[in-house]
Amino acid sequence: MLALAKGDDAAAPEQSAVARSLAPLVEAKRGGTPLVVAQLGQSLDGRIATPTGDSKGINNLVAMTHLHRLRALVDAVVVGAGTARADNPRLTVRHCIGESPVRVVIDPNGTVRPDAEVWRGDDGVGRIVFGGNRNLSSDVDRIALPDGELRPDWIIDALGERGLSRLLIEGGGKTVSHFLERQAIDYLHLLFAPVIIGSGPVGLNLPAIGSLEQATRPVSDVHLFESGDVLYACRLK
Repeated sequence: MLALAKGDDAAAPEQSAVARSLAPLVEAKRGGTPLVVAQLGQSLDGRIATPTGDSKGINNLVAMTHLHRLRALVDAVVVGAGTARADNPRLTVRHCIGESPVRVVIDPNGTVRPDAEVWRGDDGVGRIVFGGNRNLSSDVDRIALPDGELRPDWIIDALGERGLSRLLIEGGGKTVSHFLERQAIDYLHLLFAPVIIGSGPVGLNLPAIGSLEQATRPVSDVHLFESGDVLYACRLK
């Protein structure tokens, strides 16, 4: 069953690009073959924040609803330490029907504060950290990174051993780029907002290529929301 936005008509989106973009997660089973989806919300010029780090409100509510649909369909949502510090996200499902996924933070140097929203335990949702601050609550599952190295394949396997096979890599740009560089992402959802920021961090930053023949040209489902936000749901594998 698709994760519907509050007030959605259950039959309306079945043949849409949005429904097609969600279908792999709908069809996947928890504990099965790993399925990794990444998403980034960004401006028309590819920025995910201003130079001061302001990122909230780039995308409109319909794009946020799509993100929450993704959360509702995965077993775990993964963010890097930078996103957990800068945005202090809750990583819960609020704009659609569905359960909140396990919250996972990649924090090799233990820089995310123990009082950050991702560690809240009052909703009963599991929390996992790779690395992490030693002052975290004892009910947060701490996993040591091998040699302190951020290895996407190892992280995916470690989560799979805990029955978490459907994963959403939600941010930030560095984390998504690292997973993408290591070819550890199956689907990439890019949500472009009708705004030009002009400066600030970019969503994707990959090693340089010498020719456009080396560029990735994924098959994509494209959807234009009424707000002007555009979804590119890219199939990478």
